[in-house]
Amino acid sequence: MTDMHVDFYGHVRQYHNIKEDIDKAISDVLESGQYVLGPTLERFEGELAEYFDLKHAVGVNSGTDALWLAFKALGIGPGDEVITVANTFFATAEAIWIAGARVIFVDTDPQTNNIDVTKIEAAITPRTRAIIPVHLYGQAVNMPAIARIARAHNLLVIEDCAQAFGAAGDTFRIGELSDAVCTSFIIQKNLGTFGDSGAVMTNHDDVAERIMQLRNHGSPGRSVHSMGCNSRLDDLHAGILSVKLDHIDRWNDQRRALARQYDEMLKDSSLKLPYETPGYRHVYHLYVIETKPEKRDDLLGFLNDNGINAKCHYPIAIHQQEGYPWGRCISLPMYPELTDDELQYTVDKILEWEPTNR
Repeated sequence: MTDMHVDFYGHVRQYHNIKEDIDKAISDVLESGQYVLGPTLERFEGELAEYFDLKHAVGVNSGTDALWLAFKALGIGPGDEVITVANTFFATAEAIWIAGARVIFVDTDPQTNNIDVTKIEAAITPRTRAIIPVHLYGQAVNMPAIARIARAHNLLVIEDCAQAFGAAGDTFRIGELSDAVCTSFIIQKNLGTFGDSGAVMTNHDDVAERIMQLRNHGSPGRSVHSMGCNSRLDDLHAGILSVKLDHIDRWNDQRRALARQYDEMLKDSSLKLPYETPGYRHVYHLYVIETKPEKRDDLLGFLNDNGINAKCHYPIAIHQQEGYPWGRCISLPMYPELTDDELQYTVDKILEWEPTNR
């Protein structure tokens, strides 16, 4: 096979695959003259709530805002402690700090890379108010165990679902065992718009109402305001996301099929491959392999030099942002539009590198 270039994302391909519907959705919003807090957003929020089988969905301008507005609506703030993990995007902890609370990090399960539920109770103190499970890379956290701990200690649970839209467990859906679930719609996500936005889903009427006010300068109605912010998901993005929501389960099925191909082709290598909890629906926002820490940069450089745009997520843990030098994870290209030839080429280059670097 001749050398080729393999992109990490398939955004443009995805757009061309559904271009007619996307263009119509944009045109419909532009022709409507209602661009902010309009009917397109209201319709999408209804569709989103229905998808999660929850009562409410509130669109905001980013996944980060989704988190901290959920914290504020639930009364989490100064003096409170919030338990989460350090191997996630910075925004998870950042949103806790923005709310004025203190982050308490616990270790992760080496198989799933999600929070190790057996370590949570040891981190609980009289100041603990909430647990923030992060469904990393598309793999759902063991939410029944989280819910049991939360009930026993009277804690809130807010799920960070930015990487796991459409994921599920064997006996639960994301969102049904928590007080709120937050997601991001930045273009890189499984369900992403052409820019940035996010949403909070919840079954609590008061939480949804509070976030709707907070996102619009604390306003319960026209010309009436209290302390809040400007964090609205505009109707253009809502229209785009509404179109894409119709495809998300099929796209996630394609990601799962591609992951099975990677699994089969790399099963005899010395690399650690992603783990899927039996019975769970992993949606592979990222397909992350692990090598020896001292070999990570060499493999990443080899792939990049051969036209494969692999990346690292997250090379510096949040609590080590000042200079953590080692890591072992590499994210391979993973998106529904990835071709068999591109996947085969990626695997071929890994296996070309791997025998002398075990």
